[in-house]
Amino acid sequence: MASSIASPHTAFKRLPLVDIARLFSDAPEQRLSAAEKLGKATREAGFLYITGHGIDPALIERLRQRTAEYFAQPLQTKMRDYIGQSSNHSGYVPEGEEEFASATVDHKEAYDLGFDLQDPALQRPMLGANQWPDLPGFKEDIKAYYEAVLGLSRTLFQGFALALGLPEDSFLRHVNQPPSQLRLIHYPYNPDAPVDRPGIGAHTDYECFTILLPTAPGLEVLNGAGEWIDAPVMEGAFVINIGDMMEVLSNGSFVATSHRVRKVAEERYSFPLFCACDYDTLIAPAPALLREGETSRYEPLICGEHLFAQTAQTFGYLKRRLESGELKLPENAKGLSSFGYKAKYDEVQP
Repeated sequence: MASSIASPHTAFKRLPLVDIARLFSDAPEQRLSAAEKLGKATREAGFLYITGHGIDPALIERLRQRTAEYFAQPLQTKMRDYIGQSSNHSGYVPEGEEEFASATVDHKEAYDLGFDLQDPALQRPMLGANQWPDLPGFKEDIKAYYEAVLGLSRTLFQGFALALGLPEDSFLRHVNQPPSQLRLIHYPYNPDAPVDRPGIGAHTDYECFTILLPTAPGLEVLNGAGEWIDAPVMEGAFVINIGDMMEVLSNGSFVATSHRVRKVAEERYSFPLFCACDYDTLIAPAPALLREGETSRYEPLICGEHLFAQTAQTFGYLKRRLESGELKLPENAKGLSSFGYKAKYDEVQP
């Protein structure tokens, strides 16, 4: 239904498409030209397709193959890698483990991996050495994809800074060992599943932005008119969407967009890389984006703490640790769906 709150996004009917090839140029004016197009699409929709990204299709094919092999295993085998065994949120996520603010159980399973930080002295609740399954070729091929797309994320951090009129390295200087998480998600096809049981419920992403590779339809995005818009698969393109932290960093110039995955009509895989700054980075609007005398309407966040707080409110094993007193939420932790404009809608219906 229509919203009583104005959204900064347009009433788009399809996601904008941006060729980012010029972001890789040695010429500053070429990078700025690409960044301006990136910024326009981001302001209008908060969701877009990108081409010209330079990721080798062979890496993508091996990613798909290893992921399909992993999820084809019996549940008992996959549970050997259960995420609840980890101290830094890495491993297998069975169906029903994750719940968003709507309290619906998502019809999916996943494997979560992050920046593979080997130094135990630097380990944090969302950062450390990955838990890798005992499956031939899995670690090598998944890690190769992770590193390639993490490199792409660095280029996009530069592009978003330029789009905001900031120095090109404004965000990138805070991206060295980030808790940027890659999720391998499997949405099984079940024709008997209830129509109102989603693949994943409506939410915004916690980090700065997401680089998403889907294999089949199902993704829906909330436009500025409060309508759910299909985001079909575009061959050779990634889907990019703004998350909570970039909304804060940009002082609301870029706004997190709510999205969901409806009940899928075929087996579907999805590969989002959630791109974050370093764990202890203070997430606050860039001073240059505040007018003289203006006070930010966003409270500062610590990157890793916000990521942990949001994750701990959605994953069953972390909720149990909170209830037992083993873990505590960071001070001033925000509730789920605290960013973007979905939280401000009176009601959103499918």
